[in-house]
Amino acid sequence: MSAIKYISYYDSALNKSQNRNFVLAATNKMDYICSAIMKNGHTVNIISASGTKGKKRVKSRLYEKDGFSVRLFSSIGRGNKIKNILDIFFLNFQLFFYLLKNIRKDETVIVYHSLGYMNLISLLKRIKKFKLILEVEEIYSDVIGDKKKRVKELRFFRIADSFIFPTELLNERVNKSGKPFSIVYGTYAVEKEYSSIFSDGKIHCVYAGTLDVRKGALTAAKSAKLLGDGYHIHILGFGSDKDKSKILDEVENNKKAGFNNLTFDGLLDGEDYLKFIQSCDVGFSTQNASAEFNETSFPSKVLSYLSNGLRVVSINIESIKRSKVSGLLYFYDQDTPESIADAVKSIDFSSEYDSKSVIKNLDKSFTESISLLL
Repeated sequence: MSAIKYISYYDSALNKSQNRNFVLAATNKMDYICSAIMKNGHTVNIISASGTKGKKRVKSRLYEKDGFSVRLFSSIGRGNKIKNILDIFFLNFQLFFYLLKNIRKDETVIVYHSLGYMNLISLLKRIKKFKLILEVEEIYSDVIGDKKKRVKELRFFRIADSFIFPTELLNERVNKSGKPFSIVYGTYAVEKEYSSIFSDGKIHCVYAGTLDVRKGALTAAKSAKLLGDGYHIHILGFGSDKDKSKILDEVENNKKAGFNNLTFDGLLDGEDYLKFIQSCDVGFSTQNASAEFNETSFPSKVLSYLSNGLRVVSINIESIKRSKVSGLLYFYDQDTPESIADAVKSIDFSSEYDSKSVIKNLDKSFTESISLLL
């Protein structure tokens, strides 16, 4: 089987000292896609355009991670507007000539869509005539509200031979000519089971993620008083000092109202995170119902909860409603604490429920579909 090149902005904790610019949620999903590709007998070479966030120059590097390779280019460092522009130019220069030299005609290349190297990839596609699988997570020009870039972005989509999308809705918006595609909501990995750390007989609910008010952490926290003492809501996550302060203020308000069923449990990761959320019964996927990204993105926390066996209370948005996991979810319509509390109360915990089997089936299905694209 052939080696598949995967172009993106990628790095990992294995290269922490170089302080490269990358988004953890994106790299986690790429890790999963790489694992699915390797299950089909291919090797994967990730070619990353990520530069350092530090002020000092860092050297190019090639390292191995989970069975695939990661190639990083030299970065002159950041610090001011001119240096930032020069670094981006230098990284794209290295990326272009590396790919020009190493891509073969008709080979398959996966590209994680980005405005940063969109023109570069278009030029290389014309020169090398490789088969392009374009991973499109969002229409970025819509997110930033740039109409001129949107024209260029949609033109770029047309040169792809096939696609990887996060939702059915984004496929409908982008893939107008009906090219081959695969849908992957996120990481389909069922987690190891741990013993519960709670034994108080209460129903434990958890919100895990950013504390940004647009994502609904505060709204979820405010539902605690409406649920009463038979429930306990845990807020896990990260955010600005201002957002964290709002959560802590709500914890105090909860106590002043005569309850003690809301806690902010900080930021957990790894095994500590898994043990904690597996000890809960319900996961909250709450966010602003009118946010632009709702139409095309799929919340990663939904899959995280399901892969750990939790019931999931979710905002009723089209991208989730039309997904293959919608039958497992408990939806609420209004972006209010009352609506969230009503959804939690509607759950029949005595009914049969097996979210892990659904995740395993999604993993099998995606592994087969990526094989067809390759």
